[in-house]
Amino acid sequence: MLSSATVRRRSLLTAAAGALLCPAAAGCGGDPAMRGPLRIAAGGRGGVYFQLGTGLVRALRRAHPELRAEVLVTAASASNVELVGTGGAEVGFTQADVLVPPRRPDVSALARLHDDYLHLVVRREAPVQSVTDLRGQRVSLGAAGSGTEVLAERVLTAARLPVSEVVNVRLGVDESAAALARGSVAAFFFSGGLPVTAIAALAAVTPVRLVDLGRYVPDLRGRFGEVYAELSIPTSTYGGRPTATVALPNYLVVSPAMPDETAYALTEVLLEQRDVLASEHPAAEQINRREAIATDPLPLHPGAVRYFQESKP
Repeated sequence: MLSSATVRRRSLLTAAAGALLCPAAAGCGGDPAMRGPLRIAAGGRGGVYFQLGTGLVRALRRAHPELRAEVLVTAASASNVELVGTGGAEVGFTQADVLVPPRRPDVSALARLHDDYLHLVVRREAPVQSVTDLRGQRVSLGAAGSGTEVLAERVLTAARLPVSEVVNVRLGVDESAAALARGSVAAFFFSGGLPVTAIAALAAVTPVRLVDLGRYVPDLRGRFGEVYAELSIPTSTYGGRPTATVALPNYLVVSPAMPDETAYALTEVLLEQRDVLASEHPAAEQINRREAIATDPLPLHPGAVRYFQESKP
């Protein structure tokens, strides 16, 4: 029978060996703050958010499997912000303009991501040359609860075309592309990073073109804030001619109540495993530390702040 001194000595040796194999700083025991689920509210499967979300899930499962990350199919920006704010998801992708007053969502930012470009897609032979030509037409302004719908309605306002004067068919990007191909809508809007997979797939089988929207940027900035800019969708994206349009940044957002360690880990994976996200969609190549901290009007989550402070060159 072992003496009490021998038992105590063996317990100490076992504890010491465990500390060597799994230091406390490594979190081998499983930090409760770093346990899942981690639901990432994205968008439709043919959109950029879903593809970037898929890449983020892959990277997180490799770096932090205890978070049990998964990507959710949603209506996109406005819906994503609502899901994060109400606890239906832990992380969400969103356009910046969904976050400006009078909308005041209870979310914090982890980082600025890529720029979105608003597309107005019509068939090549269509007579639509400007937004005002949509009057009386069946048009998809985007899925209900999407950032596309918010921006499309603002563009109609800038064009002095009341929303009531178009037949609004609320469809996601995949459904919009299919509807244009079969002729059940005259046009559709979609806001996303370049290239939008669903639009590229449509252009490969159906002659389409993009309508110039750049002229509406000054009015949008005056009415709704300076998150908007005029940029061009280049010829190489879908073919056709370069098209000026409305562009704006995207953010990755979380609840302010998210534990700092989780927010830190998410920001670290996002910035340091960008190549994994880029393998799903090239828009991820725009993500960089210099611009990632610019998330106005949202504050950065304290966990993200700590990451940026510790990762300065």
